[in-house]
Amino acid sequence: MNHTVKRKIGAKTWNEWSWGWFLIAPTMIGLIVLNFIPIVQTAYLSFFKSGDFGRGNIYIGWENYRKLIQDPQVWHAVGNTLLYALLVVPASIAIAMLVAVLLNGKLAGRSLYRTIYFIPMVAAPAAVTMVWRWMYNQHYGLINYGLSKLGLPAVNWTTDPRVAILSIAVIGIWSVIGYNMVLLLAGLQEIPKDFYEASDIDGASRVRQFFVITLPLVTPTLFFVVVTTIIQAMQVFDVIYMMIDVSNPAYDHTVSLVYLFYNNSFKYSNKGYGSAVVMVLLALIMIITFFQMRAQKKWVNYM
Repeated sequence: MNHTVKRKIGAKTWNEWSWGWFLIAPTMIGLIVLNFIPIVQTAYLSFFKSGDFGRGNIYIGWENYRKLIQDPQVWHAVGNTLLYALLVVPASIAIAMLVAVLLNGKLAGRSLYRTIYFIPMVAAPAAVTMVWRWMYNQHYGLINYGLSKLGLPAVNWTTDPRVAILSIAVIGIWSVIGYNMVLLLAGLQEIPKDFYEASDIDGASRVRQFFVITLPLVTPTLFFVVVTTIIQAMQVFDVIYMMIDVSNPAYDHTVSLVYLFYNNSFKYSNKGYGSAVVMVLLALIMIITFFQMRAQKKWVNYM
């Protein structure tokens, strides 16, 4: 005999649920308005071709995606975007972790150092890029001036296809270190001091403490930093846009998917094809994030 047990929900539980939904409502509304609806609109627009002068969309089905597969510039952009993320993410996180560990110790003036490292995050990307353009200038840039003093030849930092992506990656690494450092520093300060005191009694060195205590216990923060930094790197646009134009010899070796989306949507007035390009970026980010979520069970330690 089946017995159906009806559980009566009390007023206290309803009150807790109401407060819970009320508190997450701003975030939910923001995600729906700023993320979910634009994604649906972009996916819808990718099946259309913009009419003359960018007006009057014409339904063309999967034609934009068939064109995209055969477009070598799209695959250049995919490779450049992935290469940029590969250059920026490991280096920026490693440096940010090193700085966070140093600033988490007993260091005179550490508040000043934290502020200095965080300044790139609050500086306007356009202004930062203009300063780096001056530093990278082949004829009167600061970096080539330093090379000349060492007797080394000048380098075309932004026009040589072999080094242009590295030049852009350096800016990306420099820009994101401060933000990642603040997050990792917050994670380091959550680690109980008891572990370090016990390891000191056992005679563990600082290096062993880092690999046995610090690194495993900061992995939840590290996981968040890895996910957000990869997504941020995959969306790189402003630095490349400010430094590399379409006539630059290094354009094909530096153009990113977002830059390609911008050119097609706003320069060539083909928003349908631009939407298809950005859907490729969305798919790549979702695939990478999916595997990251699956892999976190093997290396992230939640206390």
